[in-house]
Amino acid sequence: MAQSPFLEAARAAWPRDRRLVFVGLLAGAAVGAWAGRQPRPAARPSGPAGMIDWEQARGIAVSMNRGGALTAPERARLDAYYRGLVQRCVPTVAAYTGSDLPPSLERTYAFDRVDWVNANVDAFRRMFAPLEALNPALDGKTTVATVLWGGVNQKVVSAELGLLLGYLARRVLGQYDLALLGREPVSTGKLYYVQPNIEAIEESLTLPKEDFRMWLALHETTHAFEFEAHPWLRDHFNGLLESYFEFLKQDAEQLRTGGVRGLRLFVERARDGDRGEGGWIEALMSPDQRVLFNKMQATMCMVEGYSNHVMNAVGRDLLPTYDQISRKFELRQRQRSVTEQLFARLTGLNVKMEQYRLGEAFINRVVAERGHSFVRRIWDGAEFLPTMEEIRRPERWLARMDLRDAAPAVAPGSNGALGAGVVGA
Repeated sequence: MAQSPFLEAARAAWPRDRRLVFVGLLAGAAVGAWAGRQPRPAARPSGPAGMIDWEQARGIAVSMNRGGALTAPERARLDAYYRGLVQRCVPTVAAYTGSDLPPSLERTYAFDRVDWVNANVDAFRRMFAPLEALNPALDGKTTVATVLWGGVNQKVVSAELGLLLGYLARRVLGQYDLALLGREPVSTGKLYYVQPNIEAIEESLTLPKEDFRMWLALHETTHAFEFEAHPWLRDHFNGLLESYFEFLKQDAEQLRTGGVRGLRLFVERARDGDRGEGGWIEALMSPDQRVLFNKMQATMCMVEGYSNHVMNAVGRDLLPTYDQISRKFELRQRQRSVTEQLFARLTGLNVKMEQYRLGEAFINRVVAERGHSFVRRIWDGAEFLPTMEEIRRPERWLARMDLRDAAPAVAPGSNGALGAGVVGA
């Protein structure tokens, strides 16, 4: 039997890049199924299979998290309790950040793990709708793309997503959920607190319950300030996501019309791509996709880093045990098991932890040199956000801001352009 060219390429490249093995196996399996003209299952009344079976993913995640369900009276009590904590945080955060928060914090909820799974499956489903609409099986033809999209691959992708959500549902403590790519107005962000996980970590780390929950509320309330007090931020991030989905549509079209050539493109990306901050995920991107990915990373670095900075700036005044809680929590993050570390690398979750570190270091550096009022300029608009290069070297962002301040004002209606390094959607 002839060997797949993708498997051959993967084997040849093994010593210098093992990512190709994974891509080669996937491509080889798809090409083998396509070349063998495997019979397609009879069409179901519901139409062609989507990229993800959302109910399968939901079922797997829910089956991993059936314990610790909240009763209706517990929900009502805890909803009011966490809303009270958020309301206590609001004046403190507002005073430090100089921003006002729209009156939307009644949308604060206590969740059990299954609640969290359901909310996030629904959110993912909305976000992936543009890709589901690209299902190549809709045209009734059998191609490499239909093999990759449906059947066995759909089951694998759905199971992986279910396992990912099931794992996260056991670890997430709080979440600020903004309806990205949705039609809801900006002021409808929701705050979730996953009560079984909160109780578990309080017990395992012997944390003071009331103080820890206030500590957690402070973090999530800061995220609410970032997005809801600066509506352009949501629009900016939505623009980045929409652009990224456009790139994914182009990739899907390559697979749909390019056959084996389309698959070869992804193998070449994996072989030649730059890992960057996103590891193997970023290596599979085209150069244009990587530029966009870096803009998204830079935005999230600021969201996460500024939140941590605000917590540290006001937390000690709000909580007498702030340092104790932060120290124990940070130690827990560093002492993850080998399995957890591997999982984080494979899923890209390690990138999120790097966002906290890089973003906070940038904010702290600028505050130390220019003061908090200067670093708050990042919330004035997308053009004020630093690039990833500037986040790693804050002096470059400071120089760009100084150059901007020194430049003569552009008259309304003129064709003046923004300076180099502007980050846009």
